Amino acid sequence: MHQARFWESLPDGKVRCNLCRFHCVVAVGQRGRCGVRENREGVLFSLVYGLSIAEHVDPIEKKPLYHVLPGSRSLSVATVGCNFHCLHCQNADISQWPREHRQISGRPATPETLVAQALENRCASISYTYTEPTIFFEYAYDTAVKARGAGLKNVFVTNGYTSRAALEAIAPWLDAANVDLKGFDEQAHRRVTGASLAGVLDCLRDYRRLGIWIEVTTLVIPGHNDDEAQLRGIAEFIAGELGEDVPWHVSAFFPTYKMLDRPPTPVSALVKARKIGIESGLRYVYLGNVVERGGEDTLCPGCGEIVLQRGGLRLIASRLEKGRCVTCQYPLPGLF
Repeated sequence: MHQARFWESLPDGKVRCNLCRFHCVVAVGQRGRCGVRENREGVLFSLVYGLSIAEHVDPIEKKPLYHVLPGSRSLSVATVGCNFHCLHCQNADISQWPREHRQISGRPATPETLVAQALENRCASISYTYTEPTIFFEYAYDTAVKARGAGLKNVFVTNGYTSRAALEAIAPWLDAANVDLKGFDEQAHRRVTGASLAGVLDCLRDYRRLGIWIEVTTLVIPGHNDDEAQLRGIAEFIAGELGEDVPWHVSAFFPTYKMLDRPPTPVSALVKARKIGIESGLRYVYLGNVVERGGEDTLCPGCGEIVLQRGGLRLIASRLEKGRCVTCQYPLPGLF
């Protein structure tokens, strides 16, 4: 148990948690909607600090991050808990565990342990992922500071609901993030995630303002967000407010958790989304969770050559030198 950051006292022993954009009011003995922050006698505590539920070495492309140290390894870490309750969560066994069972699980692992593990496995970064890094903010923050000191980069894979204050606090230590943008209809977004679309859009704007490299992922779900209006809305938002160089990953959905009534996403829907993205001005639109020729490759905007060839979420070949196309010297945006 570790005293939390970003909260304020309220009358009757209650506290308001200001870590994410839900700003939960938590009574004594109760927990926030994430299930891992508890009010104990008027003080808010994190119940997951130093308790890792998952540690895996992944290619950075699996996050997915295609413009961050291509071909490198990243140590992926997580705790239980999440502030979203997505009907299609792929990691519900750990993200929803505290809420559904009111139990905290995990293996003791200090920030120093995680950094040492990353270095031992020749990782170039640590990714805070699988559940939601916001809800284990204190743990992620302390690890990120030590990771930076050891020459590692730090990555969030996030639902994009971190509060402005918390994001500004970790921004000096956070190098990149992949942010899920799960749709572009407020009511549908609330129905599937339990959260506000407007809050996610504001958070994305904050990432851009703070200078953190971002890539956006949309899981394209039949009958939920695969209509042209939503896909074009997402693409135009990214191009217009985040920048044409921000990569957009459109990924295939497969039935899981509480969303078993929808079919898997056809490849044609992802191809349509990619076409819409390019029409909207995006330079880098990638297909995920499917095998489609060229769907994972990065083309140079300068000369059209394939500069990063990928397959199965792994880098196959690179024609970049110091972040520039070897053919025409075009500087690829990202972290290289």
